[in-house]
Amino acid sequence: MAEANDWNTQIIKEFRENAGKVGGQFDGAPMLLLTTTGAKSGQARTNPLVYLDADGTAVIFASKAGADTNPDWYHNIKANPRVTIEQGAEEYEATATIVDVAERDRLFAIQKEAMPGFADYEAKTDRVIPVVTLERIA
Repeated sequence: MAEANDWNTQIIKEFRENAGKVGGQFDGAPMLLLTTTGAKSGQARTNPLVYLDADGTAVIFASKAGADTNPDWYHNIKANPRVTIEQGAEEYEATATIVDVAERDRLFAIQKEAMPGFADYEAKTDRVIPVVTLERIA
């Protein structure tokens, strides 16, 4: 799946060159870079993700564009919840927490209202798309 990696590499490059701003289909969308530790490899893995700002806490969605499996980064945070976040030009450490069902439903509803594409992702799959909060480590 080198093509997806090349695609992510281009988005990551654009993000870092423009203090977190990315064009194309993500123009104007709030984006961050999530760096996880590989559950099996132990290697750092960086993924560009659209996020929701919920009262100062970044919230991410394991949508994988509606695929029937969770994204690799989700498996990584389950194994290693300490992550590195890049938002704009800022970088910080955070703890990734998978939220409970009620909070998941509340946050996902907010995200669908803000970005209707997430409703499309939800409609494409039978799985419940996990929701993760990223709490900054002081």
